[in-house]
This record gives sequence, C-alpha cells and structure tokens, in this order.
Amino acid sequence: MSLRFFMIFLLLGLPATARPQAAPADLSAQRPLIVGGFQLAEQGRLNASDAARLASHPLHGWVEATLWRKRIATAGAGDIRTVLARHDGQPAADWLREAWLVELARRKEWTTFRADYRPMATAELRCADLAARLATGASDAAWETEVQAMWLTGSGLPAYCDAPFAALQARGKLGEDLRWQRIELALAEGQSALARFLARSLSASAAALANSYADFVDAPHARTAAWPRDARSRRIAAEGLARLARRDPEAARQQLATLAPALDLDEAQRGKVLYQVALWTVASYLPGSADRLAEVPDSAYDERLHEWRVREAMSRHDTAAALAALERMPAVQRADPRWQYFEARLRERNKERDRARTLYAQAANTATFHGFLAADRLKLPYALCPLEPSTDAALRQRVAANPGLVRALELYRLDRLGLAIREWAALLRGLGEAERYVAIDFAVDAGWHDRGVFTIGEAPDALRYYGLRFPLPHERTIRREARKHALDPAWVAAQTRAESAFMARARSPANARGLMQLLPTTADMTAKRQGIAYRGVDSLYDPDINIILGTAHLRFELDQQRGLPYQAIAAYNAGPTPVARWNRDRPGFEPDFWIETVTYKETRDYVARVLAFSVIYDWRLDGDAVPVTERMLGRTVNAASRRKFHCPTPSSAPNTP
Repeated sequence: MSLRFFMIFLLLGLPATARPQAAPADLSAQRPLIVGGFQLAEQGRLNASDAARLASHPLHGWVEATLWRKRIATAGAGDIRTVLARHDGQPAADWLREAWLVELARRKEWTTFRADYRPMATAELRCADLAARLATGASDAAWETEVQAMWLTGSGLPAYCDAPFAALQARGKLGEDLRWQRIELALAEGQSALARFLARSLSASAAALANSYADFVDAPHARTAAWPRDARSRRIAAEGLARLARRDPEAARQQLATLAPALDLDEAQRGKVLYQVALWTVASYLPGSADRLAEVPDSAYDERLHEWRVREAMSRHDTAAALAALERMPAVQRADPRWQYFEARLRERNKERDRARTLYAQAANTATFHGFLAADRLKLPYALCPLEPSTDAALRQRVAANPGLVRALELYRLDRLGLAIREWAALLRGLGEAERYVAIDFAVDAGWHDRGVFTIGEAPDALRYYGLRFPLPHERTIRREARKHALDPAWVAAQTRAESAFMARARSPANARGLMQLLPTTADMTAKRQGIAYRGVDSLYDPDINIILGTAHLRFELDQQRGLPYQAIAAYNAGPTPVARWNRDRPGFEPDFWIETVTYKETRDYVARVLAFSVIYDWRLDGDAVPVTERMLGRTVNAASRRKFHCPTPSSAPNTP
C-alpha cells in the first residue's frame, strides 16, 4: 500500500492493512491448450482425445457446449443429454440446452423437447413449450391459462405460438374480448401494424373500427365522429393524441380541445395528453412552456414533470416561480440533494440566507455532485464514507475457490465476454453480499473493471465501495497525458470512467471505441492535428493509444469551449452544436444553472456525473480534491484550498455519484 493511500485511510478512519493474498486459480499455463480446444470446438473438429486432455480444465464444460452447439443440427438426444448431465447446474449446460431446445422445436420432436425442457425466459422457447404440450396431449386448463397470458402482449410473438393460439380459438377460449385487449396493448406500444393484423379476425364492422383506431394512433384524423362513445374509444383517443404531442405539441393540444368534449375524456385521459404537450414544449423551452405546464392537472404530474417545471422557471431567471415549483414537489423528491441545493441557491437569491444554509448543510452530507457543490458554498470538507471488501481470509479464500468465479474470470481473459457474463450472473445469484464484493474485487484485479460498476448490487451501502466502482488502471499514462495537455488527471480518469468504465475493448452502437470512446473519425482528426502516430481503428482498443488521443481530444474540446470544463464535458457528450445553442439561448448562466437547464437529459446527467467522478478520482489520486465550483471553471487552487474528506454519518450515506 502506497504512503498516499495509507494517509487517506488514516484520515477517513479506515484500517490501512493490505488485503489477504487469496486469489482465484492462475490458469495461464493451461491457456494455450484451452484456446486450442475452443478453436477446434468452433470448427466442430474436437475429437475424443482432444476432449480428454481438457477434462480437468474448469472450462471443459464450455468447450463441450461449444462443440455440440456447432453440431446441433445433426446431434442426437443421447449425445446432448450426456453433456447436459455431465455439466448439470453450470451455465455452460444451460447455454447448450437453449440451443438444443430450439433445434428440437425446429424438428418438431415435441416428446424429446418436453423431456429436456426447463422453464426458459425467452418468448421463443415459452411458445415452443406451449406447442409441445399441445402436440403431446398435455393442453389442459392450466395450459389454456398460460396461452391466454402469452397472448396478452402488445408485441409480436414467435411462430411457435401460432398453433397454441389457433387451438385456443378453436376451443372458443380466444374470443373477441381477448382480441380487443391485445389490439389495445399493441396500440399502446405503437404497434399499429400488429393491431391491423389482429383486426383481420374480427367481424367486418369491428375490423373497420380497429383499423380506424390504428390510423388514429399513427396520425390523428377527423373520422372520430363514427367512433362509439365508450371507454375504448376514449383510451385510443388519449393514446393517439399523446403520441402526436411528442411530434407536434400544439397540434395535439388543439385536437384535444375538440375531442375531449366529443368523447367525454376524463381528467386522467386529458392529463395524459396535456402531460406530453407540456413535456415536449418545455423540453425545448418553447414559447408558452409555463402555460402548458399550468394546464396539466396535478393528478398527471410525476417527478419528471415536477423537475421540468423548476427548470423552466430557472431558464427564465424567475426565482419566485422556481421556488413555487419546488414547493409543489413531493417531499421525497424535494429532499433529493439536487433539489435541496437548487432550493438553497434560490433562497440565497431571495436573501433567505439562514434557510439556504440549512439546505446546503443537508445536501453537503451526501457524496453527490450537488452535495459537493453545497459543501463548496459552506466551505466544508466533502462527505465520503468509503467501504472496502472484506479482509476475512477464510471468506476471500472461499470466494477465490468458487468454480463459477474461476470460470468467469478465465472466460474474460480469453475475451469470451458473452460467456463470461453468463457465468458471472450465475455466480452472483449464489453469493451473499460480502462475498459479492470480494468477487468483484477479484474481477477488478483481473482487469474486468465494469463488474464494480454494473453488478455492485442494490444493498443500501453498495455504492460506498468506491475502490470497486472507480478503478484506476493506467494511472501513469493518465497522469503523463494529462500533464502534457495541461489537464486535471482526475478529470481524465473521471471522463474515462463515465465513457467506458475502464473497459479497453468497449464499443458503442455509434462505433465509439476504447477507454475514452473515440469515434474513428475523431481519432483520425485528432492524430493528424497533434502529429500522433495512429495505426487505424483497431489501435483504439490499445489503452495507451486511446488515452493519448482521448486526452488530446479533451484538450481540443476545452479550447473550443473557452477553457470552461463543464461546457467541454457537455461537448464531449453531445457535440459542439448543441452547446453553442444552449449558450445562445441562455447566455450568461452560472455553471450550475447552465448544467441543470441543459435540454438533453443524457448530457445534463453526464456533465454532473463526470464532475462528481472527478472528486472521487481526486480522492483516489491525491487524498483531497479541487473544489467542484473551481473545477467547473477550469481554475487551479493551491494545496490549502483543496477540499478534504470526512465521513459525517457512515450509517446513513446512501447518496453517492
């Protein structure tokens, strides 16, 4: 343990002892053998002698499952059952069973399917199970109930459900009422094509009405006079207008004024439409936003709209209206550190300094972005109550020896991430809370850093395991590149944590790659601008290359945003064009109000998250932190002005970034 970390732990009253040395089995010496086994299995060429050499390896089951999934089209029940029995209870066997059941359903070998079936989560296999029971004479009353439950969905279903649905209809158990229920479910999910398909089995007049409903949900029309004035028509009208409001709020509002009295829409139905009208008006701060918010019945308000009512008033510098909106929030929502902080800021503007200080003090007891801002207003140390995984040697040894952990970590090291995640999920289901944190600790040590981010759990204290949730690999590279570009290393680490959770091979749907999630075009431009050697898109998975290019790009964004980190962070997430628009629409806003009134939820939360993460990484890197208020503006401070950390109430610190 470094001297710096020893001092941090002393300051926070934590033991500075090193963790016991128990560790999962090191399988590196056997890795070439198991890699070869997987390659042969994927080609369908693993023979008995090859398999025998792997029999004692922890991943033997996965290799066998891979082989038989490759051979599944010609496999016999005896071969598959032998493998399933040998690895029963392991995720590898479940993975093979899924493929085997799909194959049996394709073959329509329903007796074998039923013998080998175990309850599955996929709709395809649930439908296949219903078809198998029908084909083998097991379609009893319980079966009918299950088929009816399967029917009631707004989404399309696999073809294996067709025969059970046809049989249910033939028995008179899939009548018009159930068909209408599903049509309404489909329309509620915007699945108008499915609704039209389902309407074909209705009577001619009912089908015409269902198609008119589907047309209205797609694009509200004027043919509603022919609709019956009943509950269903009212529900469809509210659904269609609510969907229109997302595209054209004012058009939906105008049509509502005509349809509400014509169909006798109740308050909830009118509220559903007016909610969307207000939301999609205020989300862009369009003219009339305050009026549209005022038109929404109180019964239709939820936390989201309460927040927007506050933001809308803040966007107009209307302190009184913002405070009134805060006072109308539910008590639990109003007590969130975000809104405690902004209420304090607004009270301060109103010269209500004592009330403001009380609210700041409450928010400052939380390890959150707004808690850190509140602490800055009062010049208090930052609240942080970290926990560490158990150091109990017996517990750590027990977790280290868990076969599921050994398999999961080795699959991760082999870059078989999908299989590793299956194994990891099964592992966690069998662990207690303390064991979970130790398992995550082992995963982080193995470089599987996102396990501490995405699988930390929901226990009240889970988020306080900062060492697990905020890994710090590549520290030397981060410090070096941050220094080169005059950036705060804690910010670079925080940006990386927010982008990829330090997973070097992360790739987004938009094709952003690597630790700092660089698009290939951005990487190429940055490399050319900086004169950095760049070997193409695959090199973005190299941690050093990605950090070199990512920090250079971050510096570029900072320069483009006039040296303001909070706007550079926003630009890194949303691009420079929206940032320019937000500056144009709300010029001169203080950083905290600017961030809160950003129109994109993703960017609004992202900026707050990166700034809060920067505090945690300051703690990890140096044991104290640059005040967030100064960090947002890109200011440096001397050592005496950095924020210290303290733990005010360790047993009641659930609010963390």
